[in-house]
Amino acid sequence: MKRGRVNLKEYYLGIDTSNYTTSLAIIDSDKKVVADERMVLEVPLGKRGLSQSEAFFLHNKNLPLLFERIKFIIKGGKLKAVAASTAPRPVPNSYMPVFLLGSNYGKVIASINDLPFVGVTHQEGHIAAGIWSSGMKVNGEKFLAVHLSGGTTELVQVELDNSSLEESFIIKILGKSSDLQIGQFIDRVGVALGLNFPAGKDLEQMASRCKGTKLRLPIVVKDNLVSFSGPESAAQRVINTGQYSKEEVALAVQICISESITRLVRNCIEAYGFRSVLFIGGVASNDYFRTYLCKNLIKSNEEIKLFFADKHYSSDNAVGVGLLGLERLNRNAGFRNLDRELIK
Repeated sequence: MKRGRVNLKEYYLGIDTSNYTTSLAIIDSDKKVVADERMVLEVPLGKRGLSQSEAFFLHNKNLPLLFERIKFIIKGGKLKAVAASTAPRPVPNSYMPVFLLGSNYGKVIASINDLPFVGVTHQEGHIAAGIWSSGMKVNGEKFLAVHLSGGTTELVQVELDNSSLEESFIIKILGKSSDLQIGQFIDRVGVALGLNFPAGKDLEQMASRCKGTKLRLPIVVKDNLVSFSGPESAAQRVINTGQYSKEEVALAVQICISESITRLVRNCIEAYGFRSVLFIGGVASNDYFRTYLCKNLIKSNEEIKLFFADKHYSSDNAVGVGLLGLERLNRNAGFRNLDRELIK
C-alpha cells in the first residue's frame, strides 16, 4: 500500500539577542507566525541595567532553553532559512557584542543544515514587525519611523529597498536624542522610585493611579534633537525633596516624554513633509503616550496618519527578523513587498 505524499511546511527561523530580551520566532511558508518565544534578561533589584558581558552570559543560558521549546515545530517541517540580528542599526560601525551571540547561533544552525543565513539588524526587525502588525501600507512611499526604547531614540526616514539582495530598507537618521535615550530616562527615574528594571510598565501603572499633578519636567527639544538628561536630573531632585508623590513623578515623566516626542515628530514632519509615521520600540507601547500623540499630532495636522506596532510586537522580538529572512530569501521569486497581505 502506497502512502500519500506529505507536504511539509517550510519554516523561517528568526533570532534576536538584544541587551534585555532573548527572542526566537518561526514564520511558516504561509507567512504566519507559528512560534514566538522570548525570555527577558533578569536585572537585580536596584540596578539600572546590565553590562554587555552580563547580557551575553544570560543570552547564552536562555538560547538553549528557547530552542528546546521550538524544536518540535522545526522537526515537523522543513527549515528553509535562518535569519538573525547582527547589529543594532543598519549604519557603519554599529556593533554590540550581544548580537554576536545570536547571529553565531544562527550561522551554526544554517551551516549544519546547509541553509541560507540572512543577517539583518535589530532596528530593521522592529520596523518590519511594526509594518506587519500595524496594518500599515507602505506602497513605495517614504515614511517616518520613530524608534523608542532603552537603547534608542531615533526618528528615521524609511523606504523599501527593492533593488538590493543585501538590504530590506533604506534608512536615514533625521532626529535623535543628544544624550540619554528615552528608555534610560524612564528606567533611571523608575529605579529611583523603587521600581524594578526595566521600569516602563510599572511606571505606567504607577502613573495611572494619579488623577493629576501640577508637576512638570522640562521639555528640551530643538529642531530634530531632544534631550532627556535635564528632565532626568529635575525628576531626581523632585524625588529627593519628597515634595510630590511617587505617582505624581511617574505621571510627570509620562507627560514629559509624550510632549517631547510630539514636538520632535512635528518638527520632522514640517521639515520633510511625511504623511505616515510608524512608532516602534518598547516605549511606544505605552497607552498614555499613544493617546497623547494621537490627540496632539493629528490635531495639528489632520493629514498625518499614525501607526503603532501591536503592543506584543512593539517590544523586542524576533518576529520582524524572521519576516525579513523570508522576504529577503524570496526576492528572486519576485516577492518585493512587505505589506501585511504578503507577510501575514
